Amino acid sequence: MKFFIIALYCTMFWSLTSVTVVLSGCARNSLPSEVEGEEETDDPQIIARRNLQRSIDLIDVTIDHYFDPETFEMRRFYNPFTNVKSDERASVWMYTAGIEAVNAVLSALKQAQEIDGNTLYKDQYERYIKLLDNLYANADYYLGTFELISYTQTKEWSVYAVDRVNQKGQANVSGILNVYDDQMWLIRELLDSYKLTGKMEYLEKAEYLTAYVLDGWDVTRDSNGKENGGIPWGPGYTTKHACSNGPLISPLVWLHEIYKDKSDKIEHRYIDAENKQTRRTEQVEKGKYYLDYARSIYEWQKSNLLNASGVYTDMMGGCLPNCDIRYEEVDGVRYRANTPLTEAVGEAYTYNSGTMLSGAVDLYRVTGERKYATDGRELAKNSFKQFASLGKDIPQYYSFGTDGFRNWFNGILMRSYHEAISLDQQVETYLTAFQQNLDYGFERYNQDGFLPTNLLKGWAGEKNGQGVEGMFMFTYAAQYAILGEHQLTSDLKVLH
Repeated sequence: MKFFIIALYCTMFWSLTSVTVVLSGCARNSLPSEVEGEEETDDPQIIARRNLQRSIDLIDVTIDHYFDPETFEMRRFYNPFTNVKSDERASVWMYTAGIEAVNAVLSALKQAQEIDGNTLYKDQYERYIKLLDNLYANADYYLGTFELISYTQTKEWSVYAVDRVNQKGQANVSGILNVYDDQMWLIRELLDSYKLTGKMEYLEKAEYLTAYVLDGWDVTRDSNGKENGGIPWGPGYTTKHACSNGPLISPLVWLHEIYKDKSDKIEHRYIDAENKQTRRTEQVEKGKYYLDYARSIYEWQKSNLLNASGVYTDMMGGCLPNCDIRYEEVDGVRYRANTPLTEAVGEAYTYNSGTMLSGAVDLYRVTGERKYATDGRELAKNSFKQFASLGKDIPQYYSFGTDGFRNWFNGILMRSYHEAISLDQQVETYLTAFQQNLDYGFERYNQDGFLPTNLLKGWAGEKNGQGVEGMFMFTYAAQYAILGEHQLTSDLKVLH
């Protein structure tokens, strides 16, 4: 029996006719009509409900076709033309995209209920809460335990591996088999789930994983006594990536907000600034601890990876003398040592600018410091200029890269635009581009509920290949849910 599946459109309470979508605040002629002769509307609640229903339908068809109903194992690809599911299992990162989509739907459903009590909430909310619980329970097939020598201690950790195994809690997570960014995406979703449900187990898991990734922060000191900073891609790597730093900033701010008025303490481990080998510990208030780290990670990434185009480069590389992990011994105890990194290298990916934009928005909200607002406005403008190409595939439509994992990367950028509207209403037009592309693909290339990797160009060679990534289906669902929630809250005022 399939798990939590409804037939596509069976719960529709209004006709799913195609509509022209122009987000509140955008010019009516900024983008073309969807399909000639079809109904147009500017009613934000109608658009929101349509977006949310499409999001739900996309999630349901993905759960039905990519997941095993008994073990909840997720496969990476599915081809709706051949009805073939790939043998390859999804990584924990791809699996977490499902949690991301469900959280986005739950958030939008709560907003919809608060505004008009629509039937989607009544029909779907409890079902999606159960789906969320099931996703987290079965994430334990990626869980494993290992001992790590870090910059300040040796400790055993239970974290998430890249790959799934057949027994819960038995994954190999040593060396390069777990990476810090995978934990960060889970932290983000766990905190979203905590905010949505109030379940303490989500908060506790998020804080545990946060402690793990902050244990990877390079607390070694340079010749001036300043922390070298930065978190490597994983405990088995020395290069420090935008994707293993930026995604943690917003969750740290959210943890600060949870604890800012409380007296809860946490252990801070660091290296003495004067005696640059001495490891020290102190008890500090959680609210301050989390905010201080959010600031430090933001500044490290901005100082090292912001490029001349005003967006973020992939990573710090140029290891000296090589990229081997180095250790040092202090008073008979072994610790990880710093590996000097000399240059920012690699591509500028959309998600790396997206996490920094979200971080700027959140840091500005809690600190009121204008530098974060200024950074955010500039990054929003620069990232859209860098990554969106008008008319590349279809006149008057913006194209975003779709090769590799860029569809999911683009979803992180879109989420940051939704958040950055509090800084600049001009960002509204960027969301319109995403809405337009989703609708174009949904209304022209929908194959039994599945959408192609390239929403503007269609299926092409995917018809005879592996099909579409499951995480891309979840990405489309998350985008639709976020856009739906945006329509329901489009009267937000810009912060000053």
